[in-house]
Amino acid sequence: MNSIDPSIQVKAQAWLNGNIDQETKSTIQKLIDTNPTELIDSFYQDLEFGTGGLRGLMGVGTNRMNVYTVGMATQGLANYLLQSFPGEEISVAITHDSRINNTLFAKTTADVFTANGIKVYYFREMRPTPMLSFAVRHFGCKSGVMITASHNPKEYNGYKAYWEDGAQVVAPHDTNIIKEVQKITSFDLVNWDKDDSLIQYIEEDFDQIYMDKVKALSLSPEAITQQKSMPIVFSPIHGASGKMVPAALKAFGFENVHVVKEQAEPDGTFPTVVYPNPEEAEALTLSIELGKKVGAELVLACDPDGDRYAAVVPNEKGEYELLNGNQTGTLLTYYLLSKWKEAGKLDGKQFMVNTIVTTELINEMAKGFGVKCFNVLTGFKNIAAIIRELEGKETFIGGGEESYGYLVGDFVRDKDGVSACAMVAELVAYYKSQGKTVFDVLAEIYNQFEFYKESLISVTKKGKDGAEQIQALMMDFRLNPPKSMNGIPVEKIIDVKESKIIDAKSGKVEKLDMDKSNVMQFYLEDGSKISARPSGTEPKIKYYFSVHAPLPNVSDYRKVEEELNQRLEALKRYFS
Repeated sequence: MNSIDPSIQVKAQAWLNGNIDQETKSTIQKLIDTNPTELIDSFYQDLEFGTGGLRGLMGVGTNRMNVYTVGMATQGLANYLLQSFPGEEISVAITHDSRINNTLFAKTTADVFTANGIKVYYFREMRPTPMLSFAVRHFGCKSGVMITASHNPKEYNGYKAYWEDGAQVVAPHDTNIIKEVQKITSFDLVNWDKDDSLIQYIEEDFDQIYMDKVKALSLSPEAITQQKSMPIVFSPIHGASGKMVPAALKAFGFENVHVVKEQAEPDGTFPTVVYPNPEEAEALTLSIELGKKVGAELVLACDPDGDRYAAVVPNEKGEYELLNGNQTGTLLTYYLLSKWKEAGKLDGKQFMVNTIVTTELINEMAKGFGVKCFNVLTGFKNIAAIIRELEGKETFIGGGEESYGYLVGDFVRDKDGVSACAMVAELVAYYKSQGKTVFDVLAEIYNQFEFYKESLISVTKKGKDGAEQIQALMMDFRLNPPKSMNGIPVEKIIDVKESKIIDAKSGKVEKLDMDKSNVMQFYLEDGSKISARPSGTEPKIKYYFSVHAPLPNVSDYRKVEEELNQRLEALKRYFS
């Protein structure tokens, strides 16, 4: 290990000398002997317990997901819970999706909590993330943990921490938990002496309690009755939603639902896809093939933990077209607002929530219906924070983010792919009963509020060097912001980290009233908007692009779309 940084040598040696299993020790020794690069990546830092928890590659070492890093994180969270609720009975809810090692990590989490005298409500079987969020509130828990790496590749796993409102932790608890986790500098500081008597299993009867809440969201039961035979295809992409989404569609009244058999069984190796991410068209190949076979009006899919959803619909040529998260969010928002207005339920005490990298069309629609729309940082916990702040005062209708996450109603406090799938199916049925397709509705929305089109590119940088390159990129944006892009002058710059709104021409600076985050946004004179944001869960930087233009005639939908696509491609070339 002579050529390896001394601090990394010390960390690796501490694990070799520590009270851990022999298999882990043998793996570390093999890395020392044959793969110093992997050893460095495994130990150069501690796997960071960020504001949402842990996420990383599985393996040995301080920078990997394993039973020891999971145990240390849980001990830190347990310590904070004991400090926060002195003298109270503390309970947490725990579940997991289908990923490799998920039962191991979930049981490790439960064991450490019970060792610290904390009661655990443990799902007997894997369930989607929204059900974990709901369970926290239903059982009166102080916290919850979901073992998942969401849509990341199969080599990853993660640990999402929730607070007593059923949402992922926000300030001040997020930073306070991080401080407690950082105090657990060794697995020897973890209480591993489990107490199984403190585990209460959540059985299948809980499914119906959750499902009753989902079913109550339905706004057009009469349209579903008319369209109950509408063919729908669904895929859980080998994940945890394979039982609950078909159950939700059935509860709403849909009778012709086809599940993709090849992807129905939970499997953490995700054998039929490159990435288990419904944002990627490749992951939907089998779903679309089945859709063609059965003549589906709608193809739906969820990511492994069931919080994100994707929708594919036939276009005017009969070809299946994947709607992006902004389009499905637009359709859901318009449908919800229209039905609430039709029912006479909009009285000024309702609100929507949108994120700063999601289409601004949602803001425009809310304004058009006279409904407040709050803009928050990326991350559903920020949407949930607004819901909690206004709880009992105003009513949350819905809200979401461009990354295929949406929430209707407030009984869940995270994005909910189960209820979103059911609501998307309902809106397709509702508009079909009026003789309209999804694209007819989008054209009407764009005609009324302007045609907004968005796109995204992600640049991945691996390992320690990659993380440093991403930080250097963001620093360069701050120190040397572009004056124009593709010859179009930059009009305004928003630096969320520095809480600044900068007039690019005059240099005038205003204060931005928003929590700090490492995000830069550039507004161009032609209305284009570009956001740069390093991912909080993956070693990548994301660039979000948004353009818009009027749509005077609905018949010009594809023509204006192509013009907007050309603008988006030009911006993407500039950044790549």
